[in-house]
Amino acid sequence: MSTGDSLPDDVETLKAMLLSERAARLAAEADAQARMLLIEKLKLTIRKLRHERFGQSAERGGLLDQLELQLADLEADAAQAEATAGVPERVTVASFARRKPARRPLPAHLPRERIVYPAPSACPCCGGTLRKIGEDITETLDLIPRQWKVIQHVREKFSCRACEAITQPPAPSHAIARGRAGPKLLAHILFAKYSLHLPLNRQSAVYAREGVDLDVSTLADWVGAAAATLMPLNDAIQAHVFAAERIHADDTTVPVLAKEKTRTGRLWTYVRDDRPFGGPDPPAAVFFYSPDRGAEHPQRHLARYAGLMQADAYAGFNRLYEASRKPGPIIEAACWSHARRKFFELARLNKAPIAAEAVMRIDALFAIEREIKGMTPQQRVAARDERSRALIIELEHWLREQRARVSKNGDTGKAINYSLKRWDALSRFLEDGRLCMSNNAAERELRAVAVGRRNWTFAGSDEGGRRAAAIYTLIATAKLNDVDPQAWLADVLARLPDHPAKRIDELLPWNWNPEAIAAEAA
Repeated sequence: MSTGDSLPDDVETLKAMLLSERAARLAAEADAQARMLLIEKLKLTIRKLRHERFGQSAERGGLLDQLELQLADLEADAAQAEATAGVPERVTVASFARRKPARRPLPAHLPRERIVYPAPSACPCCGGTLRKIGEDITETLDLIPRQWKVIQHVREKFSCRACEAITQPPAPSHAIARGRAGPKLLAHILFAKYSLHLPLNRQSAVYAREGVDLDVSTLADWVGAAAATLMPLNDAIQAHVFAAERIHADDTTVPVLAKEKTRTGRLWTYVRDDRPFGGPDPPAAVFFYSPDRGAEHPQRHLARYAGLMQADAYAGFNRLYEASRKPGPIIEAACWSHARRKFFELARLNKAPIAAEAVMRIDALFAIEREIKGMTPQQRVAARDERSRALIIELEHWLREQRARVSKNGDTGKAINYSLKRWDALSRFLEDGRLCMSNNAAERELRAVAVGRRNWTFAGSDEGGRRAAAIYTLIATAKLNDVDPQAWLADVLARLPDHPAKRIDELLPWNWNPEAIAAEAA
């Protein structure tokens, strides 16, 4: 056998080498093909989960997160495999060919740094003079670590030569007492804790790696002080929500760190969103914390509210629906998503034909609702009279027929009874165009709580829960109005100390104007 890179002269040795390389290539292709098939299967499952609009978030939320993480790892593995050993750059698999990520243009608003590579001063062929005829530009996206800085607020002192009086500008207002943290830093800490679900101990560790030592106790003090500063905005949002003609209500559990064990508290949300019936008022969500799920908590939250409320079948709401209630009864509108969910589980797990039929009939109603979203209340009522009312009547008759055929103690019988016992509240959307079929607006706002629930640990009291509810109110309302929560929080924290209390509405997310703020700063 020759040395170096040359091939051996022996035919049998060559055959063995070829067979070995062929086996390795086939094994690599089979591995890549299996990976591609799994990637496509995961993508299909994720698409299905994302399009189940009316299922409970618990039905797909945790699974969806796991699948997306798994998909990211698999695609990273595939990219690594293509970039290393002799795996072909693309593996053709019938109906499951892996598509390359779309190469979108890099964001136009980012600053550009030009690196011009030196060209020869003379023609390398003949030595003649060169003239520029154009250029090729290849862009790469890069990241510069964030910069920390200390802002010095300098107030110069002057003495009058005539009377020796000392003059000095007044001390500037700070977002929080003692002013050790600027508004942008405070906004970042709040957003990271309550929207990105990064506990303060993790934030402290990240800052330490960047050369800035901030103890957890210091961060906690800043969070508490910032929450107190922002409370006027929280109160204004609460007043706006409860001035609505219709609200959504829901609650979820949150762990509360006690001295010896973790207790279970509750976070309640009430959402105002008039967009489904074309209302002009901006959407908003307000959160409250309570140490338990007692009925007295929603009664206190809604003490001054009278109107329509979309909610689940929580028994603690029942007193709110009484006709003798002051300042007036709350009109119950039950949630079809909850009713559907009872049947969906049976259809998915037990392949129950009655449950599957119920899901199909309810989905037909939801399809109509999607088509009339955004219409006026009058238009929605007219469309429902024409298209939905007959389906509701047929569904009720069908459910009563099926209930007579099944055991009342069986799962299917219980699912049917859940709907029939609340039929008036479920059917109320036919009469009022402001109502939706579901309580999904409130459930969506609680997803942020559910995502970060594992990070919730309160320092031995319920005060952390109340503070979290206040910050969730601000962040959720900003998102509902398509406002960047961190940028908005930074601006209002800077403005609030000197802003007149009677003009607090100017700082609410739907009135916030970043363009005007930028022009003012310039």
